Amino acid sequence: MAFLFRVPFRTRTLAYSTRISKTPMPHVLVYGGSGALGKNLVDTFANDGWTITSVDFTRNEATPHNVVLDPSHDIHQIPKYVVEALGHITHFDAMINVAGGWAGGNVASEDIFETTQKMYQQSTWTSLITAHLAAKFLKPGGVLVLTGATAASSPTPGMVGYGMAKAAVHHLVKSIGAEGGGLPDKAKAVAILPSTLDTPMNRKFMPNADHSTWIPLQEISDKVVAWARGREQITTGSLIRIFAKDNKTTFTV
Repeated sequence: MAFLFRVPFRTRTLAYSTRISKTPMPHVLVYGGSGALGKNLVDTFANDGWTITSVDFTRNEATPHNVVLDPSHDIHQIPKYVVEALGHITHFDAMINVAGGWAGGNVASEDIFETTQKMYQQSTWTSLITAHLAAKFLKPGGVLVLTGATAASSPTPGMVGYGMAKAAVHHLVKSIGAEGGGLPDKAKAVAILPSTLDTPMNRKFMPNADHSTWIPLQEISDKVVAWARGREQITTGSLIRIFAKDNKTTFTV
């Protein structure tokens, strides 16, 4: 079964790893770094003085450090290829997964199996890959952030596959945060559970929605950077719900 990512070219990987391994700046890996939230995170980390490695289908031109993945390769191969691409890198200070997608449908839908598989590939598997990489590369005391969804905290009859995939991410984070979860010493793992994100795509398809209840991407990026820097404290295993009302964003555990 093919997984939807691209494998890095070995020649690019060698040059890439040599450059990055010499930098003294804090280093973050952003899985999904070419999506709307991923791009915003990359820009925000860069403005805060970080080196950023983006992992995604396509390059993020805002950083010279990219691992570009191939859709023709099986999921079991992806972690190996990413490790090879990272080369001589020994650790990251923070690792973030914001890859994902959305699909609707209930159990009566003819394409329920295809859409559910796609949701697991885009959300659950990318989170598991990032967590597995964090077990190898996250420095002691580092921060791992995965992306769930507020909607998946309740029944999702009209988007069963999406709800299942995001609920699995919630369980993954709570398991990582428990004793024996597999992360390096004193590392912390949390999940962000946003409601609707204020992205160009969401505005395109929901132009008449109440945008005052949507979450600006910058609010999330600023918060994640604050966690990664240690300016704001987090408890490992936490599910952090993110809501907006009247253009004011709230983060709650």
